[in-house]
Amino acid sequence: MEKKSLSVNLVLEYLFLIIVCLLSVFPFYWMLIGATNKSADVITGKLTFGTNLINNFKTMFATVKIGQAFWNSIRTSVIQTVLSIIICSMAGYGFQIYRDKGKDRLMKILLLSMMIPFASTMVPLFKLFSKVHLLNTTIGFVLPGISTAFLIFFFRQNSVSFPLETIQAARVDGLNEFQIYLKVYVPIMAPTFAAAAIVTFMNAWNNYMWPLIVMQSQDMQTMPLLVTGLTAGYVTDYGLLMLSLTIMTLPTVILFFTQQKHFIEGVTGSVK
Repeated sequence: MEKKSLSVNLVLEYLFLIIVCLLSVFPFYWMLIGATNKSADVITGKLTFGTNLINNFKTMFATVKIGQAFWNSIRTSVIQTVLSIIICSMAGYGFQIYRDKGKDRLMKILLLSMMIPFASTMVPLFKLFSKVHLLNTTIGFVLPGISTAFLIFFFRQNSVSFPLETIQAARVDGLNEFQIYLKVYVPIMAPTFAAAAIVTFMNAWNNYMWPLIVMQSQDMQTMPLLVTGLTAGYVTDYGLLMLSLTIMTLPTVILFFTQQKHFIEGVTGSVK
């Protein structure tokens, strides 16, 4: 009886997981098949692949600057990711490795800043960036996001388990603090860097509100702005919209699946 009950429970668990997986994958499946169908087919809910993919590509290249928007998103996201990882990792490293009575209070202030919504800082940021002539620039896009309390806290929590004896041994060998960070800390904390890079890149890639404010010309449009613009007219071409969404989704999907192992190691390391 116990074996039967265990087998029934196991079957129910797998059935539940299969249903959840199907529900999770279905939006991506619908997006892919929508990219191959006409707008009318998407509206009617057609769930099979069509033959309109080439026409959707032709329409896309004829109506929107998809290549320019894709390059803008890649450029801004990569720059923001690299700068954020460098600055936040150094801050997290310093918060954990160096001993100081005031650093815990400063960390509490940083964590409290996470409770401030972006909408409350949006207008002051716009006025500031307007005065220093950073609107419609890559620097204007990147600057507000290169240092976040979440990433600093993330690196600090991962650094809790970092072996301090390794740093002391490196100092005895004559390495300075920057060399210790670069040659000792970074290689050991590689999974944490990978997880932080994935989260930062995805946030920068999908960012909509700030680019909408700071990127004021069509040549500086990012992918979220371009996709949103496709629904702004009187008639929406849903085949074109689905194709643009597919192209927009590909970089984050590729990044996550290629770095999935490091991402899981980095996240679990932060919890320990």
